[in-house]
Amino acid sequence: MGLCPSPRETSGVVAVAAVAAAAWAPGIAAAAQRIEAERMHVSSGAGHVVRDAGASGRRALLLDGAGTARTSVRVRAPSRLSVVVRARACAGAPRLVVAVDGRRVLTRRVTGRGWSAAAPAAAVAAGRRSISLRLANPHRAHGCRRGVRVDRLDLAPVPKAAAKARWIPPPNTTWQWQLTTPVDLSVDAQLFDIDLFDNAASVVAALHSRGRHVACYLDAGTLEPGRPDSGDFPASVVGKELPDWPGEHWLDVRRLDILGPLLERRLDLCRQKGFDAVEPDNVDAYANDSGFPLSADDQLRFNRFLAGAAHARGLSVGLKNDLDQAAALQPDFDWALSEQCFQYHECDRLQPFVRAGKAVFVAEYELDTASFCPAARSAGLMAMRKRLSLDAWRDACW
Repeated sequence: MGLCPSPRETSGVVAVAAVAAAAWAPGIAAAAQRIEAERMHVSSGAGHVVRDAGASGRRALLLDGAGTARTSVRVRAPSRLSVVVRARACAGAPRLVVAVDGRRVLTRRVTGRGWSAAAPAAAVAAGRRSISLRLANPHRAHGCRRGVRVDRLDLAPVPKAAAKARWIPPPNTTWQWQLTTPVDLSVDAQLFDIDLFDNAASVVAALHSRGRHVACYLDAGTLEPGRPDSGDFPASVVGKELPDWPGEHWLDVRRLDILGPLLERRLDLCRQKGFDAVEPDNVDAYANDSGFPLSADDQLRFNRFLAGAAHARGLSVGLKNDLDQAAALQPDFDWALSEQCFQYHECDRLQPFVRAGKAVFVAEYELDTASFCPAARSAGLMAMRKRLSLDAWRDACW
């Protein structure tokens, strides 16, 4: 039998308290929402409530079976989720799986005997959310049964200060896109979009000294060979090779529990080097032969994670291609960048950004400027012709 909820929980609304910051969970603010784990609904055989003097309510939820513990909560604002856990004192580390609205956001091996916070990379969106916990390996190990004690779940609102401070390009921003080095600093453009790894902070500072803003280009949905962190991506999330880019492979965007921390480190580097914005590339794996059974919803979730993670670091973020989802993602992204939308007659799909007063940048590789510049100016798109190598050369429409 699962735990029987108290009368105040039978509607599915979990009691939530404002709590002080916990020493093991930095970032839990005074107004964070708290869910005591012992109040979660536990399916038959999944576990039970035990007395625990070290838990916040002197009781904890012990998960040691094959079922699921679940709760429903109205999240007041986009928040970081932390699950405060510790392992049962026996050999064989249990693996905790955390899901939000049925989608896995974290898989973590719990080894410590002291309380610690397991935190998914992606923020939890505001609104009614279902949060569930389970063991990935509920079996006996070395003479004892694996188990995890759960004290509570904390939801800490994502700070808004960074989002208010970020620079967002106006709709008529002139721009330069150069992914080769060295960057030609003399180009007359208000925004420079340059490679994250190949440019030092001094290049960003030099552009700032000229009154320019700078976006960092990084691959988000694919893995390029030769990047400093390429070896950190496990084979389990690496899919098929891109047809036109030897050695570059699609990533399994469903696995935010693995990809989230890796991409957040890249965004941290972007911020540390002084960039103002980020251009995450290859964010349409679901529409390509990636090697994974990806859905449109998988892609939306991944792209929204990228937008939220960028905003949390004070960076504006552009939606690169993914035109079929432009309308759905426009509220989450600050600007858009499209390749060859005039050549393939797709530029109308960028109108949700134009109508929202957001900048839209377009690069064409094969068309003459005379064939697309008049239409670009009429549609409010900042378009130019570039070489496919994305060197310093450009032929702009403005």
